[in-house]
Amino acid sequence: MTDPRLKAHELTVIPLESIDAEVRVLGSKSYTNRYLAIASLSGQETLIRGALLSDDTLYFASAIEALGHVRTEIDHDNAAIRVIPTGQPMRAPADDVFMGGAGTPLRFFIAMAGHADGTTTITGNTRMQERPMGDILSALGPLGVEAVAVRGNGSPPIRVTGGSYRGGKTSISGAVSSQFTSSLLINAIRAADDTEVTISDFLISKPYVEMTIAALAEMGVRVDRDGYDRFSVAAGQQPRGGEVVVEPDASGMSYLLAAAAVLGGRVTIPGIGAGSHQGDVGLVAALERMGCQVDVQDKQITLRGGELHGIDIDMEAMPDVVPSLAVVAAFATGTTRISNIASLRVKECDRIAAVTTELRKMGIAVEEFPDAMHITGGTPHGATIDTYDDHRIAMTFAIAGLRTEGVIIKDPGCVAKSFPTFWKTLDSLHASGVSTR
Repeated sequence: MTDPRLKAHELTVIPLESIDAEVRVLGSKSYTNRYLAIASLSGQETLIRGALLSDDTLYFASAIEALGHVRTEIDHDNAAIRVIPTGQPMRAPADDVFMGGAGTPLRFFIAMAGHADGTTTITGNTRMQERPMGDILSALGPLGVEAVAVRGNGSPPIRVTGGSYRGGKTSISGAVSSQFTSSLLINAIRAADDTEVTISDFLISKPYVEMTIAALAEMGVRVDRDGYDRFSVAAGQQPRGGEVVVEPDASGMSYLLAAAAVLGGRVTIPGIGAGSHQGDVGLVAALERMGCQVDVQDKQITLRGGELHGIDIDMEAMPDVVPSLAVVAAFATGTTRISNIASLRVKECDRIAAVTTELRKMGIAVEEFPDAMHITGGTPHGATIDTYDDHRIAMTFAIAGLRTEGVIIKDPGCVAKSFPTFWKTLDSLHASGVSTR
């Protein structure tokens, strides 16, 4: 049953005294998207277990079906997606493909449309139509695919003329998003020739490319590489079908870790541990540096809160959990300096500006820079939080509300993008739950 709070105008968070819980987190959005893309190109029936069924992944499943070569069966009760080949060729759909605010799927799908005969037009919501796609459009040309921004601004709507994805050599900037590189590596599966991708500058968010390479390897596709400068995928590799299992979402886990940190309690997250390729697991070490106690095992992470103090930290490799760390910093002694996070300016919202604005509403001193934030901890007070149609802003400040009276989250339904059961998960932390009004 859908949580009615996802339709509420605003929601008041009820504070907690502490936390002592084992909490199961939904499957990784990043891995679900990667397995969906690989399975759809494999020609094999694939069952994705532990999948995250959120707005982003459901938009992607629908987009993939629109090309006609596969159908997807969504099993909400068992958190699974089955990808079934139809035996039909990939063809461009007659209608535009709308992908909401699903940034990673849209970037994966731009290249995927290059395999489909005809012209595919891909678009998204208002914010998505502002987000940069120019790098992947340029990179697809040498591979045989014509992809252009309809308005000539490098952003959606994107028109892709497909059916001639031959592969070959191309180069791409890694400075805006690692998702472009991941898209090219995944879609090399169906290229006629070997594909070689050279990074023309510096690759940000490297762990996400590592996740892509790990997902491809899990499904039987090898990526050769020269560090983070060059990647190659040999043509003719056949991804396996069968079952794949998605591990818990490290980004989603970050809110529970932050709750334990600010409340001085304990949380255990099963199913994810030391072997994870998800870069956002790095938040565990960051919180340990801030004064928390951590126990990272092969398939379980436990964090206990402690006396929090500010740190200096480069978060280029884990940008999605910057808001989570920022809220913990608001309760810490001293100043936390978060650097190398310029990529947050082009997420679902400008997250540097959003976190800065909302923390200041709560009485916390924040210095904002083009690629950094300096947060001086104190005693946050209640405030009505604007969420900017950004799931991470909503969930982050809900955690602040577990310790601070009077935190009201506007548009709580935006969490459905990545964590549709978020409010129910908070309910599980205390009997009184979270109220709406």
